[in-house]
Amino acid sequence: MTCIIAVYFGLVLNFPLIRKIYQLSADGHVLFSLSPALLLSGCFMVIFSLFAFRFVFKPLMILLLLTSSAAMYAMLKYNVMFDYGMIENIFETNSGEAISYISLSSIGYIFIFGVLPSVWLYRTKLTSSPSFTKALFRRVGFVLVGLAIVGAMVLFFYKDYASVGRNNKYLNKMIIPAHIYNTVKYLNRRYFTEKLTFNPIGQDAQLTVNMNDKPTLMVVVVGETARAQDMAYNGYQRNTNPYTENLGMIALQNVSSCGTATAHSLPCMFSSLTHDNYNREAADAQNNVLDVIKAAGVDVTWFENDGGDKDVGSRINKIDISPSEPNPLCDGLSCYDEILVEKLSQKLQQVSEASALSGKSLENEFIALHTIGSHGPTYWQRYPADKALFGPACRRSDIENCSDQEIVNVYDNTIAYTDFVLAKTINVLKEYQDKYNVALVYLSDHGESLGESGMYLHGTPYSIAPSQQTHVPWLMWLPQDFTEAKAVDRKCIVDHAMNGEYSHDNLFHTLLGLYGVSTSVRDPKLDITTDCKIS
Repeated sequence: MTCIIAVYFGLVLNFPLIRKIYQLSADGHVLFSLSPALLLSGCFMVIFSLFAFRFVFKPLMILLLLTSSAAMYAMLKYNVMFDYGMIENIFETNSGEAISYISLSSIGYIFIFGVLPSVWLYRTKLTSSPSFTKALFRRVGFVLVGLAIVGAMVLFFYKDYASVGRNNKYLNKMIIPAHIYNTVKYLNRRYFTEKLTFNPIGQDAQLTVNMNDKPTLMVVVVGETARAQDMAYNGYQRNTNPYTENLGMIALQNVSSCGTATAHSLPCMFSSLTHDNYNREAADAQNNVLDVIKAAGVDVTWFENDGGDKDVGSRINKIDISPSEPNPLCDGLSCYDEILVEKLSQKLQQVSEASALSGKSLENEFIALHTIGSHGPTYWQRYPADKALFGPACRRSDIENCSDQEIVNVYDNTIAYTDFVLAKTINVLKEYQDKYNVALVYLSDHGESLGESGMYLHGTPYSIAPSQQTHVPWLMWLPQDFTEAKAVDRKCIVDHAMNGEYSHDNLFHTLLGLYGVSTSVRDPKLDITTDCKIS
């Protein structure tokens, strides 16, 4: 049984890896392109034999079969790799997002390649060897056979594997069931590793004095899965930004994300850590930019509509929007992002009324709106039907079965709807322009693949991720009275936006610079406004 399972994993469940190596192998190396199945089978013979014990083997193998069939489906259909970052993203995905990936196609794959073999294994009677000595010799012999197969493959094809592996280091991340190893690694880090001592950076934060007497109201809209390639502001041939095109938006042209999935990018973009030195444990153990702004005496609020803030808002006022609340914008699984505009308007009205009743001056406000944006694969559920600008649109979760144009159409509709939400948000801010210095910043956490090079969705390891997943839009609405109050040259920022190259590394420091927060943790080199300050 161990041999059968090992061969099944090596030949069937790892077909995506075998196919990739076949595609990468040079012409004329037919034998090499066929060797991965044998190499993997030999490896699994050795590994699985370590768990071939009564009461352990069946439950473990059934778990591996079920999860591996799902992993194989994701790799075949979306080119997804289950490295540590993807496992982190899976564990921090809410139920609504998880359900969106279920389709007849995915159920079929899991049933055929996971459930049926599991049922067969469960119903098969396994007997133990009559003696310990005989069992030991059998086990050792079985392991030696597996090692011999591995040794033979390495002996005959070492140069080929060295060449392919050297140039394509991501291949090891495609091995199934490596997701089990990364899952254990994630659980260990998240729940069984002692957390780092918390470092409350930015406690010296102070607000600089505005040029007028009005307090500041800044809204940061966190985009979800929006890629710059499909933004009209970034040169896209379609007008996917019709609602804000006349509002004076500033669009940064060259912006790279910290990661390719929300669980990585969201904490990273709000932390002072950069893409090169970021890790989640370090980010969780220090203040992010929201905490620093709060330390300056600002009222900071986070509205959540994407199922989770990844602990970014754990130390500020955080309001989770429930998809089950009685609102026509919600369907029980998710809410359209317009609900964020409603919540923003309600909060500002409450603050204004409370100020009028108490006779106290309005306080400085910083509000973050975390959108569900363009989260796939159920893109058509991210916008109301009357906001569909492009068609025909793909209306199924197994998007690989839609045409390329249908996928692009439905995705572009999500981008246009986000633009509509931004326009409505700006209209709300304009209502309070006489009371506050108002501004809006929009930045997406990562991009999305829509079938380019056979890739779909996001989460590809950053080292091999296509630009569609890492090139993200960054927009700013900075009215003239806001830049004057902050002593910032707006034309200078526009010039930087057109010609500079930026990344999520700049967000922490730029938000401090734009808002007017003075602190030792702000790096002037990473603050886009540094060169644009009017002395």
